[in-house]
Amino acid sequence: PELDDQAPRRLVLVTSLKRAIDAGLIEMHYQPKVELARGRAVGVEALARWSHPQLGPVAPGTFVPLAERTGLVGPLTNLALERALADSRRWRDAGVTLPVAVNVSAKVLLDHLFPEAVGARLAEAGLDGSALEIEITESTLMGDHVQARDALERLRAIGVRASIDDFGTGFSSLAYLRELPVHALKIDRSFIARLAGDPGAEAIVRSIIELARNLGLSTVAEGVEEPGDCDRLAALGCDAVQGFALARPMPSDAMLDWMLSRAAGRARNA
Repeated sequence: PELDDQAPRRLVLVTSLKRAIDAGLIEMHYQPKVELARGRAVGVEALARWSHPQLGPVAPGTFVPLAERTGLVGPLTNLALERALADSRRWRDAGVTLPVAVNVSAKVLLDHLFPEAVGARLAEAGLDGSALEIEITESTLMGDHVQARDALERLRAIGVRASIDDFGTGFSSLAYLRELPVHALKIDRSFIARLAGDPGAEAIVRSIIELARNLGLSTVAEGVEEPGDCDRLAALGCDAVQGFALARPMPSDAMLDWMLSRAAGRARNA
């Protein structure tokens, strides 16, 4: 009785998604995070991409929630970690040393075995914990904050840092936020999109930046699409930005070329 018009398509997607994960057909694209003060890349975020053989590209906003609801998010995250760390190893061998961030859902983070699985993946890639960053949402933290904090502490013990993604859209306890082993807040794109013409959005962004500074955390504005927003964010004291104004998500080889080219340009201008 609960079936709707989208149910047949979802069933096809679930079956196909499992096959794609098992066959390693989920690709990773990468988007850089750039420090505003000096213009240097300070990290990259790994983003899953899936092209269905009949349906074509499937948006992450469709297949990631589907994976979470059907028990596939664990295998999907494991594949993302494996691919992202392997690419990070190749970049380092080519002379580019930047941490790569992977998004992790509540179900994955709260799995007691997850920190050990991360350590194993790092060892397989020949990397230490500083090569990896975990991005988690506010809702993930508030679901079971004791277990979430324990998982983050165990990850920090092996050198893996964590940041809170989409900050400003959830209902974080500020007292709890102060105790979390995280290093950065990522300001949600919904506020950045309205930054130019909405004083309320600017006030929220300013407040998040000030909160982060007072807690000893850095800030990253995501979804920056207008070059002028970089100047506004710099004036507000934001540390880094990520978005189409700088670079679109791109495959691993293109990401390496982008980083090498940017590093060479900065060296010429030094």
